[in-house]
Amino acid sequence: MMETQALDFPKINAVLRTNGTGEVTINGTSHAIEAADEAAVLGEALRLISETAAQLGRPVRVSTTDPDGQGLIIVSPEGVVSEAAPIKPTPKREQDTLPVPVASSPEIAKATTTAAPAPTPGSVPDASPAEEVPARPADAAPVTFGAAVTHASAQGPARASTAAAAEPATRRSLKDTSFLISAPVLQPATRGWRGVLSRLGFRMDPSAEELAEREDIRTVSQHWPGPRTVAVVNRKGGANKTPTVVMLSAILARYSGAATVAWDNNESQGTLGWRTEKGGHNNSVLDLIDSSHALLSPSAQAAEIAQFVHHQTSDKFDVLRSDENEEGDHEVTAEEVDIAHQVLTRYYRLIVMDSGNTARAANWRRMIHHTNQLVVPVTAIEDRAEAARLTLQTLESRGGHDAELARNAVVIVSESTDAKRSMSGDALKRAKDEARRIADASPPMYEPLSASPTIPPW
Repeated sequence: MMETQALDFPKINAVLRTNGTGEVTINGTSHAIEAADEAAVLGEALRLISETAAQLGRPVRVSTTDPDGQGLIIVSPEGVVSEAAPIKPTPKREQDTLPVPVASSPEIAKATTTAAPAPTPGSVPDASPAEEVPARPADAAPVTFGAAVTHASAQGPARASTAAAAEPATRRSLKDTSFLISAPVLQPATRGWRGVLSRLGFRMDPSAEELAEREDIRTVSQHWPGPRTVAVVNRKGGANKTPTVVMLSAILARYSGAATVAWDNNESQGTLGWRTEKGGHNNSVLDLIDSSHALLSPSAQAAEIAQFVHHQTSDKFDVLRSDENEEGDHEVTAEEVDIAHQVLTRYYRLIVMDSGNTARAANWRRMIHHTNQLVVPVTAIEDRAEAARLTLQTLESRGGHDAELARNAVVIVSESTDAKRSMSGDALKRAKDEARRIADASPPMYEPLSASPTIPPW
């Protein structure tokens, strides 16, 4: 199965020389190797190849050149090596069948790449995977890629032939066989100089940073069974709550493709609607609550929610605005939060809730009751960080579901762009240092944060 999964891409060539040097070339990118001896060179070469296999999530095929000649091997992401084609045999000794993990040091490489003498038909010692294989003497046969090949059996030819004669051959069940390979193919680089070379026709593997970004996008793109609610909280105004709600909703909607709504759950009047696109109506959360019976009826259709939310044409999510009546005398109750949440979970898979600054308000506490994940934004200013700490501490003190949210909260530390424009180089560096200090303290951020005279008034 390993050889079946190993495709011709990427093209890998490995060279092992007797002078303690070697070279691994992956898609035209050469990696020179120098080590104390041949065994260490072999170990380093297998490490480089297995890392490539791990990035692809499948085995890779490698063309080898060593003191014994040329050959073809298969290397798995775990560093297990198998033979893909006949390798030129070593004249001085039998090619043994040692399972070899990737060596991380010359000593390990020596122990894992040395062959043991072949057993005789009369007496075959039992092979133990834990016993140490002695290093070869200086005048022994040179280390080759063939010594690293892992076969199906670690027993001698006599034992293998006897076992084959004793046990009848069996076919693998069709239920356990599949010709479909789901491992993703590594796409070439698209960022930086690697991306430029790929666009010019020189296929380059992505950098570690680009691979990490791709993994983040893959994670965000996942779908979960049932609706999920994210609450963005900080009891201090100006802590970046609303911009965080907008950015988080846009990322989730764009990459996951799931129906996403940003809900302004301010107890009176919020500003989420001011910072996002307005639809062709003026409806808010109160209008949605008034029409909840119709929206929850069995005959309701998915498109009917559009008359209560405001769609963001570029970022692909909807916004449920807070009440904006002129008197501003209505405060959302816990019961109204329950009704609105019931309606939204009927029409959306992801709900990102903005919040006010009062953790004691009924709608704020009821929001926490419906929350699956807590996000705490904070800017690099002491009072914002202190408010974030107190918010988490309040939730922890309540115990149960609230405390669990506090322990698993995601804290986002950001800088003020206005301050960055007006600050000198030294002041900007101090602000960045302060942002790092706040980030290092969170979560849980339960230790008091002392005031710092170096932070300018923002």
